[in-house]
Amino acid sequence: MVAPKKPGPPGLSGASELFQLLRDGRPRTRAELADTTGLARSTIGLRLDALLELGLIRPIGEGASSGGRPPSQFALDPAARVVVGADLGATHATIAVADLSGAILLTHREALAIADGPERVLTWVVDETRSLLVEAGRSSADLLAVGVGLPGPVEHDTGRPVNPPIMPGWDGFDVPGWIFDALGVPALVDNDVNIMAIGEQSRSFPEVSDLLFVKVATGIGSGIISGGLLQRGAQGSAGDIGHVRIERGKGVACDCGNFGCLEAMASGPAIARQLRAEGADVETMSDVIELVRRNDLRAIRAVRQAGRDIGEVLTTCVSLVNPSVIVLGGSVTRAGEHLLAGVREVVYQSSTPLATEHLSIVQSRTAENAAVIGACILALQYALSPQAIERMSAR
Repeated sequence: MVAPKKPGPPGLSGASELFQLLRDGRPRTRAELADTTGLARSTIGLRLDALLELGLIRPIGEGASSGGRPPSQFALDPAARVVVGADLGATHATIAVADLSGAILLTHREALAIADGPERVLTWVVDETRSLLVEAGRSSADLLAVGVGLPGPVEHDTGRPVNPPIMPGWDGFDVPGWIFDALGVPALVDNDVNIMAIGEQSRSFPEVSDLLFVKVATGIGSGIISGGLLQRGAQGSAGDIGHVRIERGKGVACDCGNFGCLEAMASGPAIARQLRAEGADVETMSDVIELVRRNDLRAIRAVRQAGRDIGEVLTTCVSLVNPSVIVLGGSVTRAGEHLLAGVREVVYQSSTPLATEHLSIVQSRTAENAAVIGACILALQYALSPQAIERMSAR
């Protein structure tokens, strides 16, 4: 049997909904809030008092007066609490502390292999979280949530990795539970491309509600934002374009066990492998990028062809999702405009005029920070939701 909840402080009920109006940071008076919500000013006053007691909002100057004493204004207090975002890649890890507006306060990045296993990698996340909080002059009580991006499939409802190909020992591991036990706050976990899409959209294209983020690196994947919301699909595998077959890939084996996958032809390792077959002295995508910067024609042709291959798959995506912006990110995009040129060549030529009339295909503006920004936003979306504010109030 569940014990009945005790009533909260006066004005607490509904304070979380009022807080959602104030999250944009724009100062508002009691009168403006009453006009917007239709609530009585006395009710607005009680709910503002509840939010002030939580420390989530603060008085901001004074509003315009129509005679008499100027009215007080209230807005989100970005410094009230913090969240942490962690981007865990195949061979690197980035962690950041952000305030309640999503502004990054501190960042730390270092080499760390995801193949070292969950205990080793997540211990690093916990230790760095504590260190960054101290450096930022904050206590553990200021931390609301942690967002984590992983380089593999994640079951969204549980935050557990599902058969991740480059993450030995991670399959089914309870990442949120492990972090909660160590830090005492909720952990939100998603795959890296999804959080890159969130980061790019929130920072670079806040006015865009239909965006496709494509990561081209060791693997190829995409994050889909449609109608302003991230689309994960039934099992969280929406956007897995790396394993769509392409015409040029016939007979080429992919690590997934199938043949002809986009990833087997256009990922960083695939481009390097093709150039080695042509006699080029390259081992990694970094070597390929160096050749491109030296205007090596073989490397330029290989990168542009990879762009065409990606464009072949994105043409179908454009017809299905109809984005207004396609953003390319990941290490391969450091090769410059050649990859973009190949993508644009095929998408604009093969898609319908209606779908491409206002379509922009651009390189990521947040670059290597997209994922860690997205991880912080993921944590904020949870920590500042109406349900989370009510729970915080009840405590």
